[in-house]
Amino acid sequence: MIRAGRLKYVQTMSDLADALGKALVTVRNQKPYAAEGHPAPISSPKSRAQLWDSEQTKAYYAGQPIPELPKVDDDEDLLDRHEAAELLGIAPVTWNGYKRDQDLVDGVVLVPKGPKGTEHWPRRLVLAYKNSRPGRGAGGGRREGSGDMIPRDEILPRIAELLDADPAVTVETVSDTLGITKFPTAQSGLATLRGRRIADLVEAQPDLDPKAAALQLGYPTITHRGAITIAERELRARSAQPYLQHTADFLAAAGIAQQAQVEMRQPDGEHLAAAVPLDTDQPAPALVWDSRFGWRTATSRRHPIGKTTEAAPEGEGIRYLGSGLRPEPEELLAALRDGRKGTKRPKATMDEHNSGEE
Repeated sequence: MIRAGRLKYVQTMSDLADALGKALVTVRNQKPYAAEGHPAPISSPKSRAQLWDSEQTKAYYAGQPIPELPKVDDDEDLLDRHEAAELLGIAPVTWNGYKRDQDLVDGVVLVPKGPKGTEHWPRRLVLAYKNSRPGRGAGGGRREGSGDMIPRDEILPRIAELLDADPAVTVETVSDTLGITKFPTAQSGLATLRGRRIADLVEAQPDLDPKAAALQLGYPTITHRGAITIAERELRARSAQPYLQHTADFLAAAGIAQQAQVEMRQPDGEHLAAAVPLDTDQPAPALVWDSRFGWRTATSRRHPIGKTTEAAPEGEGIRYLGSGLRPEPEELLAALRDGRKGTKRPKATMDEHNSGEE
């Protein structure tokens, strides 16, 4: 976390590179921050963007004693999404819904400032939200014939609260308590959250299979099939995420892509897809990765993935790049820059789940 009053000392990896007089890509490759004795990042371990305290790194590289940071929690400490979720006792994906609360929207701090900054919130706002969360029964029952009575972006966070209180909570209870339809809203929300939590537990305990995880979490047997299906899809998405984020970071460091966190999509509920927006001076608006076909150029910046189709997208402006489903970033970059490379149709035509690729 960023301790109270120390925002001005926050140092990004780009800032660290500047301080060392090196290119960002050099620092990424050499990783001087991984050396023994180097000040630890002040960002949470799972944060996409690593941050340091510049007073600490300056002292380290000058061979001087490294100053200690405050250890006592303060209301003005700035927490990222992982730290905020931990404070509330929820999963980070659940916080993604909570953070839409207007007080949290108004109080968010981007570090560094600008559209590429990582979201942080003062501890006091997270605690205030925690203390003001509505209890069971908020929203009343759903009127006969009515639609959902709470905003769509609040549905999953509110269902999550009920699931926290009772792992065996029923669709009927969720519907009556929150004032939402049983089918598909309450049923889909419960299955989604149970699936994600099964995936969380399997990740934490790799020897555990999804069914055993569902039992350990206390989910009723009747809910297992749908929740386990979602958990398996979630685990597949998470397994692909590190490769895709590494590739996106590499392209950003090469100066051709926008620095962003890659968002996994499942357009048809089965295969995975993700997009990496490119800078405006590049030969394509974006690159798209599809778990069935690998990487290709996209013809749209706003909707790069496009509509779901069983066949590989083809047409003007679409080139399939790299060998296999997961080419090295260097190979992808070379293929993008060389208009002679690539194919009109994909060489890889089998979903990773079926091909056995890891």
